[in-house]
Amino acid sequence: MGTSNFAVPILKSLYQNGFPVSVVYTQPPKKSNRGQKVNKSPIHIFSETLSYEVRTPVTLKNNFQEKEFLKKLNADLVVVVAYGQIIPKDLLSLSKNGFINIHASKLPKLRGAAPIQRSLMNQDKETGISIMKINEYLDEGPIYDIFCTEIKDNENANELSIRLANIASKKILNCLEDIFDNKAAFQEQDHAKATYANKIDKSEGKILWEESAKKILGKINGLYPYPGAWFIFKKERYKILKAEFSNSKGKPGSILNNNFEIGCKDFSIRIIEIQREGKKIQNINQFIIGSEIKKGTDLNNV
Repeated sequence: MGTSNFAVPILKSLYQNGFPVSVVYTQPPKKSNRGQKVNKSPIHIFSETLSYEVRTPVTLKNNFQEKEFLKKLNADLVVVVAYGQIIPKDLLSLSKNGFINIHASKLPKLRGAAPIQRSLMNQDKETGISIMKINEYLDEGPIYDIFCTEIKDNENANELSIRLANIASKKILNCLEDIFDNKAAFQEQDHAKATYANKIDKSEGKILWEESAKKILGKINGLYPYPGAWFIFKKERYKILKAEFSNSKGKPGSILNNNFEIGCKDFSIRIIEIQREGKKIQNINQFIIGSEIKKGTDLNNV
């Protein structure tokens, strides 16, 4: 059960290492915002290349048809990776070895929908992959193991997601072998230390120049590529896609020099890639040509 790009390397690893996948569950195809094109999820597309059966229920809650299907399937194990639905309690007993979840944080830290984005926005130094058994509560099940990794300097959510998915694609293999050999030991989480990674709201992308340069960079990296970190200037939205820390100092929100460094609470950030509303992504050298945002501009002038 999976949906996003994050889940693809895990399914690929199961296929390449000979684990027989009976069926794949993913979120239903969605219509594009523009036009009527229907977009299948990354897992849906990849599963079709492997000729797997794909099921796309809108919800599993109170879904008698899917419950009966899973009962007849009599699966040895269900692997869940970034599926996007909570598994109802009455389904969790329909697999001989339960449901295993791959979660992109060091549980019990950052339970919930957006652990990768939140870890970057929180300016964490380290994150990881947790392999756990699903119970009826959100990311609260017992853990098989946690595999830690340092967050690289100026790493964004897309880069970190790819790296964590590749770690998970390797580590899940030992977990499955141990489960099928009855050697897997699952340990209860320390629930008192739990924190939560709530779903990202688009409004969180607004850049507040009175915040520290590193906090703003955390927002830019954590929200890349979607929904993105942005500011409003003269009623137009500008999305900052890539930036780096700079030691320059000046008024928060002001363009400090021709290198497009912007003052923050303490130091500054230097813009590398930017996107004006309705326009293509540009590197900063392309953007500067013809833009009215230049040295001395105050971005607080919304």
